[in-house]
Parts: sequence; structure tokens; C-alpha cells
Amino acid sequence: MNRILLLLLIALPFAGLTAQFDTGGIDLGRDSMHYLVYYPAGYDTSAQDYPLVLFLHGGGEGGDDLERVKINGPTRRVAAGHEFPFILLTPQNRFQRGFWDNVGLGYLLDDFIAGNRVDTNRVYLTGLSRGGLAAWMLAMHTPERFAALAPVCGAVPHSYDIWIPENLPVWVHHGTDDDLIHPSESVDMIENLRRKEMDPMPKLTVYEGIGHNAWDPAYDDPELYDWMLAQRKAPPSN
Repeated sequence: MNRILLLLLIALPFAGLTAQFDTGGIDLGRDSMHYLVYYPAGYDTSAQDYPLVLFLHGGGEGGDDLERVKINGPTRRVAAGHEFPFILLTPQNRFQRGFWDNVGLGYLLDDFIAGNRVDTNRVYLTGLSRGGLAAWMLAMHTPERFAALAPVCGAVPHSYDIWIPENLPVWVHHGTDDDLIHPSESVDMIENLRRKEMDPMPKLTVYEGIGHNAWDPAYDDPELYDWMLAQRKAPPSN
């Protein structure tokens, strides 16, 4: 596959989008990946590099309607008028009943970072439900990209905990009453990671009485964003 085609930026005229977001996409050969992007106030008039949060939505927001990715998570907060001090990149999974294309996400990150003022030591990864699984998988495949990982109510392949570096900050959120993805998915993974004596020690927040919508309290909590922004990518280990 031609690398130039993979990194080709597309201008996408989507109707009905609010002014808080820009749109874009990359050509992946047979397919493409579209996204919304939010730039913080001052980005256009500043020369500085900005932190980047890559947010991966859940299964209900996939397809070809970018309006759907505003339903939950930090994009919902931006659509409601909230301002963040970081760039928020929200791609859309083109599959309504399929998993995220993690290879395509890697190409998207390469392309976006190359064309924008991103502080590559402050790139953060988060996602909910099916996007939470994708966040785990992307961090396992390319952990050197990220300064912190924050999955929310996502399934996780516990046996691959060895692929999470000991120096990657991790904060996981889940609801006790989740009957779609059992909270043991998150609890067991955190226990595995803590046995590795990670530094910093992984964080786990379990919301009592909350079902699969743990993303509501998680992404409405300012502490999550403060925690992410406090992290810096660790230097490569020997």
C-alpha cells in the first residue's frame, strides 16, 4: 500500500457541525478514517505546542455520521460549550458492528501530529466501552506514543498486561453494575499491572451503582483531565 495515500489529508464537508470542531480524515487505501478535532482557545494565534487527547468513542457511535461522536465523552462536553486547554482528536470507527482499526489509528496520529503543533511528550489516550478496548490495544501495540492511558469500562486482554510498560501512567474507570462489560475486566487488569510494581502505580475508580455508562462520571470529572495533563512521556528505558 502506498504510504503517501495512507497519509493523505482529506477535507470533508460535513453539514450540521458546530463551530467548536473542525473535520478531517485520512485515506487508508480501500477505506478512510474521519474525525472531529477541537483546538483550544489561542491555538491559531500562538506558536506553542499543545497537549493532545486522542478519544475513542464506543460502539454506538460508529458509522459515517460524525455528529454521533458528540454523544458521549469529552466531545459531548465540547459540543455543550466546555473549553479544554488541549487539542481533542476524536476519530470515528467506520464499523457499526466491528472493532477499531488500530493500524489506521496509528496512521492518523502520525498524520495529525505532522500537520499540527502537538507536544509529542504530552499525547494522551482514552476511550469508552469498545473504544476503551481499543485504547488498551493501541497502548499495548505502540506504548511509546503516549504519556498516559485512561480506558473507561472497556474489555481488556489480561494476559497481555506485560505489553503495558511499567512507566506508563494508567487510570481505569468502571461501574459496579455494568452488565455489558463486567467490572472484573478492569479490576483484574489493574491487579495484574500492580503486581508488576509499576511506577506510577495504576489507578482504578469503580463507581458504585453505575452500569455501563461509567463514562458519564468519568469524563465529567475535572480531575481526570488534570491528571492527564500532569503526565509527561517517560524517557525510553534501556
